[in-house]
Amino acid sequence: MKIALIGTGLMGEPLARRLLDAGHEVTVWNRSPEKTEALAGEGAQVAGYPHEAMTGADWVVTMLANADALQETLLNARSREVLQGRRVLNMATIAPHEARELQERVTAAGGEFMECTVLGSIPEARSGSLILMFGGNAGQFEAAKPLLAAFGPNPLYIGEVGKAAALKLAMNQLIAGLTTSFALSLGLVQREGVDVDQFMDVVRDSALYAPTFDKKLDRMRQGHYDNPNFPVEHLLKDVNLMEDAARKDGLDASLMVTIAGILEQAEARDLAHGDYSALFEAINPRR
Repeated sequence: MKIALIGTGLMGEPLARRLLDAGHEVTVWNRSPEKTEALAGEGAQVAGYPHEAMTGADWVVTMLANADALQETLLNARSREVLQGRRVLNMATIAPHEARELQERVTAAGGEFMECTVLGSIPEARSGSLILMFGGNAGQFEAAKPLLAAFGPNPLYIGEVGKAAALKLAMNQLIAGLTTSFALSLGLVQREGVDVDQFMDVVRDSALYAPTFDKKLDRMRQGHYDNPNFPVEHLLKDVNLMEDAARKDGLDASLMVTIAGILEQAEARDLAHGDYSALFEAINPRR
């Protein structure tokens, strides 16, 4: 298939490689052209503008920063001209209402809009082992399966557009909540002089254990947050999206306000681009 991949950042780049490895004809575009250079050397065509990448594509796969970037990229005057007959698959994290609004606008321009949110990060994107959550109609899901096969083995059909976006936010809220709670517990046992290894033994033997605790433990203990798969600034964006979505649905979102404040404190410590476990530095400032 001819595939346009729009957005070659942390996740977009390995997704493009998976498509190339699967034998697809891939054209990429990124706002920062230098982020396409490696892919150009591996067989991808590089477009100067989004509409150039989209022209003639069987699928347009988007992995952009937020809904505003999607709007600007897909629905600017030039892009609208080539949307007729295009299938657009958004894989970035946006709010449910944003997904539905984009679906309406892309449909009005003559295209189809679908979503496939993912669980997993750069290692899973590289290995093609992402958990895939598809939003659209059943026919679109069947049509997308040959494309999705490059990204993960068992895509899940969640329902109409917006439902996969909601499920993705629900999962990322767990990432934020679990990591924040673990950071506070770890900080307390450290300051009270409890042996951290003993603390972890108790946690692992309890019903409270989550594997993410062990994944983030060394980073927090060592203060090492470089080379992130999911940086602080991205989690903060998703926490804010979750707060907004929860409030729109009549839920109490005060927990998200608290976690957002902690992440903002991490950003103020110049950790916006660090691994999201850097929120530990806000909860437990080093003396």
